[in-house]
Amino acid sequence: MSSTSARRPLIPENFIDIPSQRLYYLSLGLFLQAVKAFDVLQNFFANDAKHYCRKWLCIDFAYVVFLSQLRIPRLTYGKATVLVQILLLWFGDGLLFGGISLNFGSRSPDLHTRSKLQQRVDLTSTPEPFYWTDMFSPSRLASLFSDGRDKSKHLLGQHTVHMSPISTAQLNPDGHPFCLSPPGHTTFVPILVNGTAPSSVRYSFTPLTYVDGQPGTGRIEHIEMNAKELKAIAQARLEGLQVVRFTSSDEDEFDEYDAGDDDSFSSESRLRKTESLAHIRVTKPGIVRLDRVLDSSGTAVKLVHPPEVTIVPCPTAQYAGDPLRSTESDTRCAGDNHLDLTIDIRGVPPLSLKWSKDVNGKKETFLVDNIEDSSTAHSSTSDLREVKFKVPLSLSVDSLGRVTFVLESVIDGLGNVVSLDQGKLSESPRPGVAVDSRTVRSLNVLSRPRVSFRQCGPGNPASLLIGSESSLVLGIDDGDPADAPWTVHITYENTAGVKQHHSTLAVEANAREVGFGVRAPGEYTISNIKGKYCEGDVLSPETCKVVQKPLPTAEIEWKRIHECSGDTGVSAALILHGTPPFQVYYRTQRDNESPRDLVKTFTTSRGTITLQPEHSGHYYYTFLQLSDSNYKKIPLDGPSIDQIVHPLAAADFVPVSAGRNKMVLNSCSGNVVDVGVDLRGTPPWNLELQVVGSRSTDSIVIRDISSSPVGVPVPIPANIDKEGGTFEVDLVTVEDMYGCKRSVSVPGISVNVRRVQPTARFYSKDGRRQVTILEDESAELPLRLTGDGPWKVKYRRTDTPDLLQAAVLASPNDYLHVKGKGTYELVGKNTYEVDWVPRPSARLDLHMLAVYEPYNRSHILPSICQGHDDYVDLELSGRPPFQITYNVATNAESGGGTTVLDQVTIGSIQHHTRFQLHTSTPGRTYYEVKQIGDAAYPLHKDRRTLIPRSERLLFEQEVLRKPSAKFKTDNRLSYCLNDVLGPKDPTSSDGTILLDGTPPFQLKLSIKNLAANKVRVENIEVNDRIWKLNLPSYYFTSVGPYQVTIDSVLDSSRCEQATVDPLHRSIWIDVAETAAIIPLEKKKDFCVGDIIQFELEGTPPWTIGYRINGKSYTRDAKVSPFSILQQQSGDFTITSIAHQHKMCKAAITNLQMTVHPLPSALVGHGKRIYQDIHEGDQAEIVFTLIGEPPFTFTYQRSEPSPKKGGKPGKVLETHTVSGVTAHEYSITSAVEGTWTVTSISDRYCRYPALQAE
Repeated sequence: MSSTSARRPLIPENFIDIPSQRLYYLSLGLFLQAVKAFDVLQNFFANDAKHYCRKWLCIDFAYVVFLSQLRIPRLTYGKATVLVQILLLWFGDGLLFGGISLNFGSRSPDLHTRSKLQQRVDLTSTPEPFYWTDMFSPSRLASLFSDGRDKSKHLLGQHTVHMSPISTAQLNPDGHPFCLSPPGHTTFVPILVNGTAPSSVRYSFTPLTYVDGQPGTGRIEHIEMNAKELKAIAQARLEGLQVVRFTSSDEDEFDEYDAGDDDSFSSESRLRKTESLAHIRVTKPGIVRLDRVLDSSGTAVKLVHPPEVTIVPCPTAQYAGDPLRSTESDTRCAGDNHLDLTIDIRGVPPLSLKWSKDVNGKKETFLVDNIEDSSTAHSSTSDLREVKFKVPLSLSVDSLGRVTFVLESVIDGLGNVVSLDQGKLSESPRPGVAVDSRTVRSLNVLSRPRVSFRQCGPGNPASLLIGSESSLVLGIDDGDPADAPWTVHITYENTAGVKQHHSTLAVEANAREVGFGVRAPGEYTISNIKGKYCEGDVLSPETCKVVQKPLPTAEIEWKRIHECSGDTGVSAALILHGTPPFQVYYRTQRDNESPRDLVKTFTTSRGTITLQPEHSGHYYYTFLQLSDSNYKKIPLDGPSIDQIVHPLAAADFVPVSAGRNKMVLNSCSGNVVDVGVDLRGTPPWNLELQVVGSRSTDSIVIRDISSSPVGVPVPIPANIDKEGGTFEVDLVTVEDMYGCKRSVSVPGISVNVRRVQPTARFYSKDGRRQVTILEDESAELPLRLTGDGPWKVKYRRTDTPDLLQAAVLASPNDYLHVKGKGTYELVGKNTYEVDWVPRPSARLDLHMLAVYEPYNRSHILPSICQGHDDYVDLELSGRPPFQITYNVATNAESGGGTTVLDQVTIGSIQHHTRFQLHTSTPGRTYYEVKQIGDAAYPLHKDRRTLIPRSERLLFEQEVLRKPSAKFKTDNRLSYCLNDVLGPKDPTSSDGTILLDGTPPFQLKLSIKNLAANKVRVENIEVNDRIWKLNLPSYYFTSVGPYQVTIDSVLDSSRCEQATVDPLHRSIWIDVAETAAIIPLEKKKDFCVGDIIQFELEGTPPWTIGYRINGKSYTRDAKVSPFSILQQQSGDFTITSIAHQHKMCKAAITNLQMTVHPLPSALVGHGKRIYQDIHEGDQAEIVFTLIGEPPFTFTYQRSEPSPKKGGKPGKVLETHTVSGVTAHEYSITSAVEGTWTVTSISDRYCRYPALQAE
């Protein structure tokens, strides 16, 4: 590559131009820095600095290195500049994250101890030290990427000693057989090596034909392979396995016997850490013997039995002869169930063959063992020659469908298994994938079709109508779609027994029934059915007889009906031929009127039609058509007839209201009653009636009646006409114009004659017709009625005369039920008055001091102070006792509308009552009288009846709030001597007084000096509801507690003050001089991680100033004693103390301590050392001690972890060494284990510190 192309950007300019590349990458950098700032903020709360520091060291390194690889112009730098950029970014990461929770230095306590101490709320700590030289020290960078929770930096490193195992080598460790098969003729024999990596392998190869001492049988070869050749063989084997696996996945090939090289993969996956596999490549049959294996040091490895393996040619099997070529030879019909096949098998006997039979996806597997001929059956077992056999296979095919015979695998005498099948035979072969015809034989066995007539057979012929076509149906069963289409041959024989023609039908695969039409009667017979491959069977019924149905006919005979007046009608007797039911269509016509078409149904072959008109005239009757179940409306040439009809006379009463068994007429006045009679026949008529009374019977004859119906006047018998009663009218005879007289037998009419007139009037006992009721109740007005009930009475109210109402009454002394007050009148009769009882009402007493406001109809009561008793007097009208329900409401807090506080119900037995007002809550209070009940209208009955809003009594009152004053907080105030009593912190709410009421306020305070027992009273006028304690004229003249108390408060309403919690009426003030600090321990030497405690004097909070190694700090303390955790070594000095929020500050001298660093112990110079030794060797373990001698340290030996870098196991032994004055100490050991240090102490300090019990 040229230098010009090397300087070109990695991303071509035609893809992203140079300025855009610079913009995108710098934008990515700014985005990463923004995320880093967010992580700094998160670390401030989460305290997980080590995680964030690791993260950003990696991100910044990747960002700079990737930028150098992009080769963007003006952003491409040299290697030195890139290194400086990485160091600067790492330096910034250390500043942002390392100084917070990473311990840069060896003088701070461990993280675990410090986190426990910092959980105490009363404990503070000195700042952690920071050293620039520790930022990029190797030990510090290593700690960033290690788990600091497991081991402190004061106890680093470990030394692990392993005993090396004995090395072994084993040829073919799994005992698999091997064979050579084309293509390639190559196999790989594994060698399992344990405890070492082989550098040289030597083996011998003996041909299968070799016979010792006989020339021409081959020779023994000795081959030696070095490490490079072994590696090349391993690479070639892996490449071959990848190709084989890829091909197998494409072809979906799998077999349970296909062990092959997959077993090598499974062996490799089961290898232990000390084991490895090497392979010998073999390309020809023979015996491979492993002679020697050397490790990297040239030492011979122990060989494990067996040392040799035999490789023979792989066995094979295939069908002999050519495969089935044509579709016809690949197809069989049911019943042709014999198949002979021959198999060629080759391999080392005895051989086993596994083959399968697949019928429509259902697979059945078979195994044939011990395949060998007579020449090899008694030969020596050492004879490994390959033999070829021909094995006959005779098969029966009993199932229908796709039948496949597959040679799946063959096994030779050494156990080599070779898979022969080429796919999953339960599925159809995929397009483009050929099935190996050498191992697969398939054929389709088709079912034979069967045919018969449906819905036709002997005793069940098919019907054929004249002039139409009938359909015959053939049923096809058990036919295989692959055999379609089928051909069906049918012969026809006419009714004369002559076979006339031969027809053929074609049936498709998806048809199970097929129909064909016939137009001639006769016998149709199925000859045969044949498919594409198979000839079928003809089932019964195979013959269908077609019978032609005749047209329906009728034999009709007319007969006239003659009586005294002449012809009265006609009857027709019919004999019908055909298939019932029959429908006979006929027509009648009178004179010149329009003809009428009628139809009558007969279910049998004989029937009669009778035609007798009710009216006289010239009639013409004709039969038109005939239908049966097969033919519709076949024309009839039947006889017609005409005649002049004179119907017989008949009479009947016109229907009126019926009684129990007969019709009933009522007569209230007159001596004649009209009876309606309906006459039929030829007018004029003569009618004879009979009147049957209680004591007489009279006959009446009415002559020359010319119309019908007619009203016949019937005289009422004299005795019944006078007193009333009942008589009956009967029809006796009727005679028409021809003189034909007929008796009439119909039920008579009963006539009720009444002579009493109905009357109605209101009844009153004393002549006063008036009643008083409650609202919504009904009044019963008494009536007196005459006549026969039931009665229908009409009435109205006098104020609405046009609105008539009606009532049906059943008793002569019944009542008229009305609702509503007013005067009621019977139409044309007397009246009755109904009044209501007045409802109760209430109003304010006239002596009440209230102002009526017409705008809202409310009475405004005088204002009153909160908590004072007040009442309202009411005057009530009605019937005592009274119940009064009223609402109490106040203004809503949201500013709109009112809020109901309570709903009260009170009782009174007098017309004058008083009820208490609500004055406990300040604000505007509203009262509304909602319901009033008395004895007539009690509330428990009229709960839903409310006083209309326009009539309700309303009154309201303003309740004035009581003034109050209290301190907002009860925090103690702190002042120094001679300070003025005034606000010190404008933002603080301490010393603030909250006032409630109507400004301005008159506030009275008392200030008590408890030390001097003096009290001073101050009166202040305050115009606001918040006032901060401020008395410029008052000075604190002595040290001690002061108490400021609120004595009283008044506002503009002049109401007495409200009761306030005594705890909020006063506050305390502490007046102090200066604070002091005293150490609780007298010693001067401490260790990093120790806690120094001080007793504080004064008033909290305190502010303590101190200096560490010349740098000053301050800390706040709220409780005494004050405890501080030491996290830096060096000089620690208390310089000052202040209290009262950093007031009254005092300087401190001669309070100085020395803080010593914690000692450290390193095993293997702080690293993880892994050392392998053999039996008899020793390992040296070195301990490095840091601190002030003399040292005392404890170390332990544990079981080594099986995984490198893992955690040590069980502790085996522990030792403590004391009085060590040097900074290095070493021991030797010949045993296996992991050595670590658990504790160390020097002259001043110990790590880890002893836990307090």
